[in-house]
Order: sequence, then structure tokens, then C-alpha cells
Amino acid sequence: MTAHTMRVTLTVRDLTEADLPGLAWSGSPLHVANMARQLARARAGAMDYLVVVTATGTSVAKGGVDYETHPGAGSITEVAVRGELQSLGIGTFLVATMEERMRSRGLSRAELDVEENNPRARALYERLGYVAYDRALESWDQEGPDGSPYRYETMCTLMRKELAGR
Repeated sequence: MTAHTMRVTLTVRDLTEADLPGLAWSGSPLHVANMARQLARARAGAMDYLVVVTATGTSVAKGGVDYETHPGAGSITEVAVRGELQSLGIGTFLVATMEERMRSRGLSRAELDVEENNPRARALYERLGYVAYDRALESWDQEGPDGSPYRYETMCTLMRKELAGR
């Protein structure tokens, strides 16, 4: 068997309305509609909404930093990497960019919550230096297989990281 190596250039940039159709892999139509609403908050400076794209513009990951959830900190939210591309360092690349955005705003702390039924995500955040400090029951609207909305509830671990200076 012959091994081949291929290098792919990825870019993290601000998410735009034009990106939304290409993000259907990240959730239901209800989720994509929520992302569209969040873009208004991004334009107002309340959050950064980012997308990781290939050279051809194909989205491979997305996530946001909310600057209003935790005073004095950026709150990482909605991180998702295409399933077939997980464990390749793309999430690490995205989180590093989010942390840099926080530092550029003068923030010294990052916060996030991770579902307790998602040990892979928690392991990533722990590798990146995030430390658990509490738990909380979280909920949000989701869409069932038949398209009907329902309220999803899950227990989350609250994590934080002190950001080193630039």
C-alpha cells in the first residue's frame, strides 16, 4: 500500500448569510435559521460568528464567541466540525482563532459549556486548557425528524480558560 499526503489550506473568517446554505450539515433548518438571526448580533458587535472554509469556500467548521453571556469573558458557542473531518485539528484551529478574537477585545478569560453526553468535545477542550468549574441544565429549540420543533434539554459541564497575553 502506498501512502499519499495532501495539504489543504483552511481559512477562518466571519460567517455571512451567503454561507448559511452550505452549513446545512451542522444542524436542522431551525438551527440554520437561528444562525441567520445570530448574524445580526455579530454585525452589532455582540458576538463573532466564524466559519472555517477550504480554498473553494466549502465550510468545514463553524462556531461563535458571544461577548454578552459572561461579563468580562468571551463565551464559545455552537462549535461544530463536519463529522467526516473531526479529529484532524480543525476544531483546535477554530478555537485558537476564537481565543485570539477574545484577546483582541482585551478579554483574559474564555468560557464554554459542553454537553455531558459529548465526551469527545470535552476532551478537546481539556487538551486546550479548559477546566470544568460547574454544571448546568441547558435547553434550546430543536427540530425532530418530522420537522416539528421541541425543547431539547441536556446537562452541561461549564468550563473556562484563562487566556495568556498576546
